Amino acid sequence: MISNRLERCIYHNVMLFLAFMATVFTVFIVVFIIGYVLIRAIPHVSWELLSTKPSYINETIGLLPDILNTVYIVFATLVFVLPLGVGAAVYLSEYAKNIKVKRTIEYAIESLAGIPSIIYGLVGMLIFCQYMSLKTSLLAGALTLTIMNLPTIIRTTQESLDSVPISYREGAFGLGANKWYTIRTVVLPCCIDGIVTGCILAVGRMLGESAALLFTAGFAHKLNGFIDALSSSGSTMTVALYVYAKEQGRFDVAFVIAAIMLLMSLMINYTAGYLSKRIQRKRLVK
Repeated sequence: MISNRLERCIYHNVMLFLAFMATVFTVFIVVFIIGYVLIRAIPHVSWELLSTKPSYINETIGLLPDILNTVYIVFATLVFVLPLGVGAAVYLSEYAKNIKVKRTIEYAIESLAGIPSIIYGLVGMLIFCQYMSLKTSLLAGALTLTIMNLPTIIRTTQESLDSVPISYREGAFGLGANKWYTIRTVVLPCCIDGIVTGCILAVGRMLGESAALLFTAGFAHKLNGFIDALSSSGSTMTVALYVYAKEQGRFDVAFVIAAIMLLMSLMINYTAGYLSKRIQRKRLVK
């Protein structure tokens, strides 16, 4: 009896120690990567580098076009992917009655999530750039990223919709609400966290994507407004990082771009979390 209790105690302490070490190792990797990037980037950061465009005549480098192009393509992609992804998730969770059709669609979505990004870039180049005559542009890149991120938005939203208790829907129906009104005013507000989570994951993939955008968005360092930028070729920060590090050997600029991307990811995560909490607070007040 005492021996069994001692074995359980040892087993518990060993597993607790291993879990703690795994946590410490994970935190160490994250802190090391962020610290290493910032240490390599901070000495080379300057206002001129961040606020100007490249000049081949003066042989200067500027990252402002790449930063703006990244913001443009993320915004344009969210405009396309959010309605499509949330709408598809609502259909699969609330309206799809045929189990076979639903499973077929879900299998197609899972298959879409496993396709390598380079294939998305090739197909996007052939369909959007050539067949639809969009040429190499940020709009073609945004449409390609929309298809790439649809599975993420659909799956996270669908899981959130399925987690809403059925009693909420029955209560709304009992008060005389129709199905769409119930979904819009009861179900969707309850799963706002899942939608925000899907957006964060999608934006993270957009910021880190380079292979697909090399084929569709191009790598021109142009400084344009939003409308003009969508119809012209433009380099995002990941593409610029590849060009400066791999083709030009400017690792100082590459680390500055990496630091900017890290800060943008942190800002997006914080903003999404803040908006989610604010929406939930307003819903509770109502």
